[in-house]
Amino acid sequence: RLLSGKYKRSSLFSPFLSEVKVVDEFTVQFILSMSFGPFLHTMCHTAGVIIDPARIDANADIKNNPSGTGPFAFKSWQKGDRITLAAFDKYREGRPKIDTAVFMTIPDDNARTMMLETGEIDIAERISSFEVERLRENKDIDLTIQPGMRVMYFAMNALDPILKEVKVRQAINYAVDRDAICKNILKGFARPIDSPMAFAVNGYAPVKGYEYKPEKAKSLLEEAGWKDSDGDKVLEKDGKKLELRLWSPNGRYPMDLKTAEAVQAYLKAVGIDAKLSTMDWAAYLAATSRKPEENQSQIFLMGWSPSTGDSDWVLRPLFHTNQWVPGGGNRSFYSNPEVDKYVDFGMTENDPAKRKEAYRKAQELIVEDAGWLTMFVLDNVNGRRKNVKGLVESPLELIFLKGVTKE
Repeated sequence: RLLSGKYKRSSLFSPFLSEVKVVDEFTVQFILSMSFGPFLHTMCHTAGVIIDPARIDANADIKNNPSGTGPFAFKSWQKGDRITLAAFDKYREGRPKIDTAVFMTIPDDNARTMMLETGEIDIAERISSFEVERLRENKDIDLTIQPGMRVMYFAMNALDPILKEVKVRQAINYAVDRDAICKNILKGFARPIDSPMAFAVNGYAPVKGYEYKPEKAKSLLEEAGWKDSDGDKVLEKDGKKLELRLWSPNGRYPMDLKTAEAVQAYLKAVGIDAKLSTMDWAAYLAATSRKPEENQSQIFLMGWSPSTGDSDWVLRPLFHTNQWVPGGGNRSFYSNPEVDKYVDFGMTENDPAKRKEAYRKAQELIVEDAGWLTMFVLDNVNGRRKNVKGLVESPLELIFLKGVTKE
């Protein structure tokens, strides 16, 4: 089924998997079509979990009525509101200690925090940086703050007539004070980063990126032919103003719109007129996923957390030339044959040291090309009522309820 191409994540496995054999009731054997260095990491992706094959064979509506192998069973789904799970009595490791788990969608940061404070909910994820100090003073709430694996970045459309010029992309990187944004907007719950992958990702390399140097940004823009000829503080070239569309979600990520507003101000200071707009998440994904000739994006805020924990699942889907949207995940239409070569090598090489060296070189090239305006790694800031015990939280923004009790 993984190789059929019918499923959304088939591409995650199809490059290397030729056959899956059932050995016995609890064992399967994977036959690879080629050497694949990140195999074990890739099998940790949530898309690799086993679901009930009988449901698939019966053409059941898996999307709306899923059936898995975990400690909880699907009960109901009120779209846009909540999903309810019930404890599974026959779970192989024993029945969970709570009867029901309800996952609610609460986009508003303040509302989510207030519901945690009143006890209307027991666990709240992605606590706003502006709410942390108040919650720390609440004797009924525990906060967990741990380094995450989600990198926030502004993708830049490398096919755009303005942004295809590397000096313009480099200037944008020099123009933004990421340290100040992390301190003043994220309140220290994020760390600036130069690499396109988080510090904890297997293969991360501490590459040298761009410091906050607005004068350097102005100089690069001038070298690219952009000058303020009429004194209005907006640069021009060939009779056209340096105007860019700056897109941001609102509430998808912690302080996303505030971050975009700060970037807008930094760009204005070096002569770039960034027109900021937002849209709902579904429309946002659709707009940034259109094929090159229809894509109107220029600069837009995104986040990425590699579900495998390996460099392959950052560099391959987001930077390889054959991964351009809509077929892949490369929304910036970035392309560098040398990067492709190193990514391909890392995918097929089994020696960990050689893989890391290839990925280091790829990261250096991506940063030199200013493929993104890479911003920061978010901390995972979650809150729970003190009577909730046994919760396990993952750096990949997953929570595990198997051992949870509520006193």
